[in-house]
Amino acid sequence: MTKDILRYDLMVQDALKGVVRKILSEAGRDGLPGEHHFYITFRTTAPGVRLSQRLREKHPDEMTIVLQHQFWDLNVSDHAFEVGLSFSGVPERLLIPYDAITTFFDPSVQFGLKFETQDAAGEAQASEPATPVKAPRGAASEPSVAPAAPLALPPKPAQKALPASAKKEAAEADAEAKPEAEEEGGAQVVSLDAFRKKT
Repeated sequence: MTKDILRYDLMVQDALKGVVRKILSEAGRDGLPGEHHFYITFRTTAPGVRLSQRLREKHPDEMTIVLQHQFWDLNVSDHAFEVGLSFSGVPERLLIPYDAITTFFDPSVQFGLKFETQDAAGEAQASEPATPVKAPRGAASEPSVAPAAPLALPPKPAQKALPASAKKEAAEADAEAKPEAEEEGGAQVVSLDAFRKKT
């Protein structure tokens, strides 16, 4: 397998983190539009994450926050965002780098992004598996375009019953056409003359 020196997977993830940054910037500046709200899951152990010891003990690996009704002071920078939230009535201030985010989801429009952690991406590159690993649906390295539905073929029109003489002529015409089709590599092309009544 060819080694991806350019690391397209990381470039795509960085671009999609830019989408999250833009969404949060607009929400911080103008508030949440319409019914939009965000579920953001992040690794609490990632470098640069800042949260209280109480929350870190309660969520030692991952934590999901909801930005909907009760959040304040959403500040967005190039590498992280900071927000105030209330947990069991206790106000907290969290600092979350974009690299710590594992999922971003807006249930109002069923839009979601899933990110590989930088550690997992580095390990995957170092190990270079022999078979390509397919990213889970909705992952950042996978395009979020749904596959096209198969086209439905129109129903076949009902065939009328042919009289016995017409059936015999059709069978003879079919028999005449088969040798020609076999000579041309199996394509069955039959001329209309074969089906015309011979007088």
